Amino acid sequence: MAQFEPDILTEGLDVVFCGLNYAASAVKDGYHFSHRNNRFWPVLHLAGFTDVRLQPADQRRLLDYGCGLTAVVRRPTKSASEVSPVEFRSAQPEFESKMRAYAPRAIAFLGKRALACMLGTSDVAWGPYPPGFAGTRAWVLPNPSGLNIGFSTEQLVDAYSELHQALSASTPDGRFCRAAVGRRISPT
Repeated sequence: MAQFEPDILTEGLDVVFCGLNYAASAVKDGYHFSHRNNRFWPVLHLAGFTDVRLQPADQRRLLDYGCGLTAVVRRPTKSASEVSPVEFRSAQPEFESKMRAYAPRAIAFLGKRALACMLGTSDVAWGPYPPGFAGTRAWVLPNPSGLNIGFSTEQLVDAYSELHQALSASTPDGRFCRAAVGRRISPT
């Protein structure tokens, strides 16, 4: 069994995908988004961030694609609903400092709750968050958890593709991730 790495980060990434907190199952398995019903890995591929569908055990390969992983709250739970708004606010200084230090081009929050709680507002919409966060662009994406039945896999791919396209458009060569193909892949 692999030892869980809470952060898959290096300086200057294109995007850091930021979960609410670490899933207890991921910590136990040793890998982020490891539950068989979690759609993170297929969605990331279908949205064009990777040229192959990575598995949870491949999580460190994300760095080769200019992508990283972290979470706002470091305490693992069975359900993200176990994390209180106070915990998100308490985690903000450390999280913001970490993001400033690693300086990604964008932070993609996986769900509205963490950002809304940290900022003390309910005015957080899906997509780009114009004020940004920690000195960089921020984007709010639906959580890929299999428990998030409010979004189909196709809707997740569409949302993640918007981020991929927006960041691709802001690079001189029109590509986003270092090794990604730079296009949305059909979910067939």
